[in-house]
Amino acid sequence: MFSGIVEALGTVVELRPEEPGCKLWVQEPRIVPEIRVADSVAVNGCCLTVVEVQGDRMAFDVGPETLRRTNLGRLGPGSRVNLERALRIGDRLGGHFVTGHIDDVGTLLERTDQGDWSFCWFGVPRRLSRQMAPKACIAVDGVSLTIVDSEPDRFSVALIPYTLAVTTLGLLKVGDPVNLETDLLAKYVQRLIESQSWEQLPQE
Repeated sequence: MFSGIVEALGTVVELRPEEPGCKLWVQEPRIVPEIRVADSVAVNGCCLTVVEVQGDRMAFDVGPETLRRTNLGRLGPGSRVNLERALRIGDRLGGHFVTGHIDDVGTLLERTDQGDWSFCWFGVPRRLSRQMAPKACIAVDGVSLTIVDSEPDRFSVALIPYTLAVTTLGLLKVGDPVNLETDLLAKYVQRLIESQSWEQLPQE
C-alpha cells in the first residue's frame, strides 16, 4: 500500500527484454541504498517487487500484463520515473490510499501553464470515469491528486509548483501516456451498485 506522495525521481538505466516480460533497472542515489530485495516500490504508481540491488540501482521484473496496462513499456534509458516505497504501519498518510495496481493508461490532452502552476486535462477510458468525481482522489503516475472536474471521457487537475518540481508531471507534454489508479473506495461502491442486479440472474 502507498500514499501517492512521491519520494524521489529515479532514472531508467535499462529496460531489457526477458520473455515474456522485461527487466527494468532504475537508478536513484538517495533511497535505493536503503532498499532491500523483495521490497515493494511504486514506479510511476505501479507496485513492483525489487529483485536485485546494486549500489544506487535496483531492478524489477515486469510481466506482460503490467506492460500492457501501464506506461512502463514505453520507458527507455534516461526516462524519469516517480518512486515511492511502501507504507509502514504508523506512517503519516499525506495523500490517499494507493494500491499500486494500475487501472489503465490515460493521455494528457491539454496543459495550461499559469505562472508556476499548471492546469491539465487527461483523457480516460469511460469505464473509469464512473469511479471519478470532482474533489475525489486520483493517482496519476503514482502522484496523489484531487480531481477538479470529471467528464465522461476526461478529467482535470490543478498542479501546484511543488508537484511540478518533484515529480514527472512537470515533464509531461500533450499526448504523453500516464498511469491511472482510481480511488479504492469508488471501486467498491461501483461493484456494490452493479451487484444489485445479480439477484435477477439465474443461479448455477
